Amino acid sequence: MDEQRCHLPPPLKTEEDYIPYPSVHEVLGRRSPFPLILLPQFGGYWIEGTNHEPKDPPEAELPSCLASHIKLETNSMAKIYRKNFMGKEHFNYYTMDAALGHLVFSMKYEVIGDQEHLRLMLRTKQKTYHDVIPISCLTEFPNVVQMAKLVCEEVNVDRFYPVLYPKASRLIVTFDEHVISNNFKFGVIYQKFGQTSEEEVFGNMEESPAFVEFLEFLGKKIELHDFKGFRGGLDVTHGQTGTESVYTNFHSKEIMFHVSTKLPYTEGDSQQLQRKRHIGNDIVAIVFQEENTPFVPDMIQSNFLHAYVVVQVENACTDNVTYKVSVTARDDVPFFGPTLPDPAIFKKGPEFHEFLFTKLINAEYACYKAEKFAKLEERTRSALLETLYEELHINSQSMMGLGGDDDKLENGGGGGGSGGFFESFKRVIRSRSQSMDAMGLSNKKSHTVSTSHSGSFTHNPAESPKTPGIVSSSFLVPFRIHGTVDKHIYGV
Repeated sequence: MDEQRCHLPPPLKTEEDYIPYPSVHEVLGRRSPFPLILLPQFGGYWIEGTNHEPKDPPEAELPSCLASHIKLETNSMAKIYRKNFMGKEHFNYYTMDAALGHLVFSMKYEVIGDQEHLRLMLRTKQKTYHDVIPISCLTEFPNVVQMAKLVCEEVNVDRFYPVLYPKASRLIVTFDEHVISNNFKFGVIYQKFGQTSEEEVFGNMEESPAFVEFLEFLGKKIELHDFKGFRGGLDVTHGQTGTESVYTNFHSKEIMFHVSTKLPYTEGDSQQLQRKRHIGNDIVAIVFQEENTPFVPDMIQSNFLHAYVVVQVENACTDNVTYKVSVTARDDVPFFGPTLPDPAIFKKGPEFHEFLFTKLINAEYACYKAEKFAKLEERTRSALLETLYEELHINSQSMMGLGGDDDKLENGGGGGGSGGFFESFKRVIRSRSQSMDAMGLSNKKSHTVSTSHSGSFTHNPAESPKTPGIVSSSFLVPFRIHGTVDKHIYGV
């Protein structure tokens, strides 16, 4: 009988079950130097870069950041269709799977070297599958269902339907590249000595020479009024988000910084909601420390901020400026490169600039894999794939004269209606942007149109509607648009 008894799982741990980390006030009561980052008392974050002791002898060179070790994360899957299918002979298909949902499949025959291959892409609501398979490995030439099963065994359908719409490739590449972003925004928080609360750091009004020097290192100071570049959610018309900011371009990516001291200061508002509204809606932020006071990541109350890069200056405004760096992120954010050197100390210069910006962008991509953002991307992808499926079906039916009066060809027909995939795509972005506009994930990108057997139609790009591509990414990134926003879980 004892062997057949069910053992109940142990009860979930509560805060009382953990041995808490020391509080920041306990640490400040000890002898310095203090760490750049202190974990919250009950955890929830990981830290990289805890050694900041200079090498002995002091003259020893600081570790250099080899360019080969500094690599920006990219979503190569999002670019495969544009690179390998558009403008080349290929076939597109669509169907509905009871378990997998809407499916859109692309197939191309190609010769690599002297061998024949099939290049296959299958889009599901979960992910995109891609493979290149030598035909010599197959006992017979497969049909479309069999091809789809070669890249995803879970496919369980009787048939795929051919896409007959001439502009299909334009729709498909827009879906594939919705995760790509070339625009980013990051918060910059100025933490003075002894400041241990959100109210204190957001209440700073003055910029020290060391902080000004660091901001100049990040980018150029720009006037917001009539600014034409990526604005990162800042007001460039009425001046409601301050008069100036810091902006830069890094490897063809536009970056706007939300600098705490440059955002509007409101007398009598201890929370400084005007400042927190922007920085609290960023995903990654820099914390600049002029003196040795630990930063605790849960100091800033935000559902968005998932990673911080903490930078502490030494020998500011001299010819020998160095920066100590530590990184922290929430537990469900995977590690992101480039890896900090040991000790994590950098000389001010182009190598550190390359390292820092690569770390920031990779941090945002990694954050998109955290549970909250991953669920958001899944909903976004599912909604866009359903819209793509419907557009391919309606327009393919219309090409064969099978559609009703309402099934007009996109951008065609008498009324030149405002429907179609691109309008639906814009609505999804517009809906999401109400609560995620400040995430720096939208990216205006023009798309050219290819020729294919699902659309051997040459289209003038100038006549194409402007369609945003998204990334965060990204967007892998991951990702980045969605149709139904759960606003209540994203408040700061």
